[in-house]
Amino acid sequence: MAVDVELIDHPLVADSLRRIRDVTTPNTLFRSNLERIGTLLIARATEGLPTVDDPVETPLTTAPARRLAVQPVLVPILRAGLGFVHAAQELLPAADVGFVGVSRDEETFQPKAYVNKLPESLAGRPVIVLDPMLATGGSLAYTIRLLLERDAPTPITVVCALAAPEGIDRLRDEGLHLRIVTAAIDDHLNEHAFIVPGLGDAGDRQFGTGG
Repeated sequence: MAVDVELIDHPLVADSLRRIRDVTTPNTLFRSNLERIGTLLIARATEGLPTVDDPVETPLTTAPARRLAVQPVLVPILRAGLGFVHAAQELLPAADVGFVGVSRDEETFQPKAYVNKLPESLAGRPVIVLDPMLATGGSLAYTIRLLLERDAPTPITVVCALAAPEGIDRLRDEGLHLRIVTAAIDDHLNEHAFIVPGLGDAGDRQFGTGG
């Protein structure tokens, strides 16, 4: 069991990452740049999806071709994870989408579930969890255990824009088998469990404080 972290060093990711960190970036530009990051990270995260040979008829002849062996399941963690859903569906239009809503108790920083809409069985289906911010790791660990209860194959892939070292360490300490694809590993968590330097609250910056 291991948590493998893949840091994506790409000029377009770096450019959009700067924009979403900027405190002056309005919500509309924040959403579009977060989506661009999501597109690039998800493209990398899906490189290992299994394929099968499936020749196709062109207007001229039969050509060798491949298709996905099985459609993956996308699982955004609400509400910030919604920022990656459109990018994921553009790349994987036939994928199923499940939803997990996890809020954080501001006193204990522990996760509390308020939405759990997942397929009854995930056996044999690659699962990609979408969550822009890996902070304490509590919400993600909670979600991963829900997926494992439904027989999700491991390693489970996680796509996030930013990760904190403390969150990565927690997932390792809990013995989870994950592949994390991220644009940046930041310095630390502050006393309020926010990532530093971070970008603030990813949900609020997408949808506003009332979203």
